[in-house]
Amino acid sequence: MADNTSKTREQQTIELRALIRRHKRWDILFGLVGLLALSVGILTLAALFVDMAVAGIPRLTADFFTEFPSRRASQAGILSAWVGSALVMAVTALVAVPLGIAGAVYLEEYARKNWFTDVIEINITNLAGVPSIIYGLLALGLFVYTFGLGQSILTAGLTLALLILPIVITTTREALRSIPQHVREAAYACGASQWQVISHHLLPYGTPGILTGVIIGLSRAIGETAPIITIGALTFIAFLPPVPFQGEPPAGLFDWLFSPFTVMPIQIFNWTSRPDPAFHQNAAAASFVLVFMTLGMNALAIWLRYRLRKNIKW
Repeated sequence: MADNTSKTREQQTIELRALIRRHKRWDILFGLVGLLALSVGILTLAALFVDMAVAGIPRLTADFFTEFPSRRASQAGILSAWVGSALVMAVTALVAVPLGIAGAVYLEEYARKNWFTDVIEINITNLAGVPSIIYGLLALGLFVYTFGLGQSILTAGLTLALLILPIVITTTREALRSIPQHVREAAYACGASQWQVISHHLLPYGTPGILTGVIIGLSRAIGETAPIITIGALTFIAFLPPVPFQGEPPAGLFDWLFSPFTVMPIQIFNWTSRPDPAFHQNAAAASFVLVFMTLGMNALAIWLRYRLRKNIKW
């Protein structure tokens, strides 16, 4: 009887080891397939980036950044494009960041959990997946025609702010949710009000995640083309927005908000649509600058998150 029990146990051990070996083989196979898929994506991106860099880097001179677009490729620059992108991003950040953080704080800390807030949350989630061209059509009808803001920097900034607002709200809520509940309970136990808990504890502790979401949203906005074309961005512009208190008569403090504009993606689109290979080289150089700006913003997000998380002590 004991011999039969021992043989049964040995047989079960053998079967279990065989099963583990089969599962390990599947794990190795799945890992290799995943590595192959990742390699294809990375190598494709690297090849495109290298090709763009090889074609565009020779055009990256000081004149390229300080000259306006021109009908002659050798004299064309991106001055109006990168200045326009910087101003549009400034308006986008000034609108989207406060509204997004305030909306997230309200939904996460103040709003009651009922059907109304459920509808709002569902709509925010859906808006994050809406094609950007829809935001352009909305802005064309709302900001350009209804509010009369025209085809201006302000209209572009508000359009892109609407585009990234769901991203800012979602990432801010996730950052607030990641804070342990005992931080809130300890603050309330010390007599803090709800706003004091939010302003003194939740927002400072959630700043790394909030900043990451904000910069990721801005990185998406800086490369958008469809909504900017829809609201009437110019493809060729050889002047800069008015500088406050400069010129004759002196410009107002906010006159630049209502100035016509162009941005980097529009300038790249304009150059790539021309048959002259020299303009294609300019487009490659401008694309390299735009990619570098986007990578720089993402690198800044990683660095800020690392630095701020080092200072958090629960």
